[in-house]
Amino acid sequence: MKRTVLIVGLGLIGGSIALAIRKEHNVHIRGFDISEEQMRMALSLKVIDEATPSIEEGVKAADLIIFATPVIKTEQLIQDLASYELKLDAIVTDVGSTKLRIVKQAECLKEKGVTFIGGHPMAGSHKTGVEAAREHLFENAFYILTPAKGTDLRAIIQLQNWLKGTKATFIELSPEQHDRLAGAISHFPHVIAASLVHQIAKIEGEDPLVSRLAAGGFRDITRIASASPTMWRDILLHNKESLLQLLDSWTTEMGYVKTLIEAEHAEQIFTYFQDAKAFRDGLPVRKKGAIPSFYDLFVDVPDHPGVISDVTGILAQHQISLTNIRILETREDIMGVLRLSFRSEEDRERAQIHLRQEMYETYIL
Repeated sequence: MKRTVLIVGLGLIGGSIALAIRKEHNVHIRGFDISEEQMRMALSLKVIDEATPSIEEGVKAADLIIFATPVIKTEQLIQDLASYELKLDAIVTDVGSTKLRIVKQAECLKEKGVTFIGGHPMAGSHKTGVEAAREHLFENAFYILTPAKGTDLRAIIQLQNWLKGTKATFIELSPEQHDRLAGAISHFPHVIAASLVHQIAKIEGEDPLVSRLAAGGFRDITRIASASPTMWRDILLHNKESLLQLLDSWTTEMGYVKTLIEAEHAEQIFTYFQDAKAFRDGLPVRKKGAIPSFYDLFVDVPDHPGVISDVTGILAQHQISLTNIRILETREDIMGVLRLSFRSEEDRERAQIHLRQEMYETYIL
């Protein structure tokens, strides 16, 4: 008899997990989403086998329940779950970017004879919806598990076995440790990106030219500020304590930089940037982290008609798909720059090989 999985939330993450589970297990996958269109799409794409009319109905026979919903909604759904009929020894998990409040809320499930293990697959995409789901989305990514104290080791192993099709690297953290680290490397950078955009928006009121000048590099370094406002509102409220501490530390750090500039300490300013460069350059380049990677390849191209179609034609010839293409600079009689964006590291590597074979100069920043 097939075991049953229920996926609540049929977007990019929920759909990709469903596909990864199906790849490794002979299961019956049920799905629920507040959007009927997403459920129909998930059925037509064979991401799920059945759309359940309600969560209460869907959980009854489920061996594994996955909440792929926004963190505040997940907290509410877990509370609801405590009043539903659940299968004994079922495992419940989530995919949220914050863990402490959700794990605490899930304590109400212990008396139901089920195990809750917090989860956070640290990978994503700039596409949304179940139609963007891919079974390999989490390959080589870190998948954080945050079991509560005293969780049976067998249940943790069982969940990892359920999720082995993701081909992710599992790391076990306490909920507190997860929120502190995720706050530093994901949540806080999004706050900084949004604040930089706000700063430019205020300057634009005084000098409209600033938005034209910001269209290049500034727009690139603040890309994460375009993420869902609803999602980031919820994450900041859920991870309040960690972010308040980080903001205090950031204020101190900026105060130090301000002091260096005021005193014109040239050598210390140089050292400040040198140390930052050394640490940043030493970060792993092939690991997926908390912020989705941008698989960009920059190509120097001559200024002549048809050069873009030449480049895309080479990629098409080798069946390499682009997710985006942008002209960064093109002026008469000098080289222009194309920024090509790819779905994966592998696609970027193949593109670089074939373009270099055709004598195009390429580089990765």
